[in-house]
Amino acid sequence: MKEIFNALVNNYIDTHVGISDEFINKVLADILRKHLLELHDKKSLQPATISSSNELNIEIRTDKIHWLEPQNNLALELDFFSLMEEFILFLNQTCYTGITNFEFHYTMYEKGSFYKKHIDQFKHQSSRAFSMIHYLNENWITANGGELCIHHNTTKQLVAPQSGTSVFFKSNEIEHEVLITHVPRLSITGWLRVD
Repeated sequence: MKEIFNALVNNYIDTHVGISDEFINKVLADILRKHLLELHDKKSLQPATISSSNELNIEIRTDKIHWLEPQNNLALELDFFSLMEEFILFLNQTCYTGITNFEFHYTMYEKGSFYKKHIDQFKHQSSRAFSMIHYLNENWITANGGELCIHHNTTKQLVAPQSGTSVFFKSNEIEHEVLITHVPRLSITGWLRVD
């Protein structure tokens, strides 16, 4: 995994946005996708909020989420948590990032859903150091929409939410949005924290 971690970090250093097609393997992506769909079927996903005050605003975002909780010890999520702990150890040893914790949630954008341009940092809280998104969508095509649109200074970068693709960037620097999706769009989204 160190080679994969190193490639992701080098990509981040070069472009401010690290992208990997190897960070999460197919077996793990399939397990997580299946569980997210089960959560959706059980109506366990909640409308996502904005700001630290947990405010709902459907003009800004319309996705639904379910937090991953390490203390639940769900066997199907343990490999994901182990992977993130290994990556954090790598970051702290090689880049001296001081990451102390992480938080992730399952995310579903149903047909017609979106998330307007934003950064992943609350106004009066700077604990989120890096954002990570792991996509779980099989056979994604351009007509499905739902791309992650990253706003660089003078250009926009589109990332298709294809299963196995992971995205990594600084939480307080990169403006981004999720374009309207025309089919359900699945991911695990979260933050590496300095608490």
